[in-house]
Amino acid sequence: MQKILLVEDDPFLSSLLKNRLQKEGFEVIHARDGEEALTALRTTPVQLALLDIILPKRSGFEVMEEIRTDMQVKLSNANLSIIIISNLGQPEDMQRGKELGAIEYFVKAKTSIDDLVGRIKEFAAGATSEAPTPAPSA
Repeated sequence: MQKILLVEDDPFLSSLLKNRLQKEGFEVIHARDGEEALTALRTTPVQLALLDIILPKRSGFEVMEEIRTDMQVKLSNANLSIIIISNLGQPEDMQRGKELGAIEYFVKAKTSIDDLVGRIKEFAAGATSEAPTPAPSA
């Protein structure tokens, strides 16, 4: 069973996503703010983080910056992938998310729960417990 860290402060959306992902067979750890997210990442290895950007205490961008520099987080989550789910949909926000390592960026207002869960399942099906193989250079 793959573990997902859901970092979302909206109670309705987090409950809905958590329940849907659990029905799909994922183990979901929920963090309500950036500090809780980092605490969870330091103690529990997860394969995927669903990360909101506008969060209490520390923004999603700050969490991503910390993930890059915190050795404890890196060691616990060597193959961590991050999918951003945010209401921030400006091109510069999306670009910053990608630069900080997000593999996907979903704007909440433009993405249904079904589409989001479908993409998470696709990602999980393609992910392995081994380190990713580098793509051949062209």
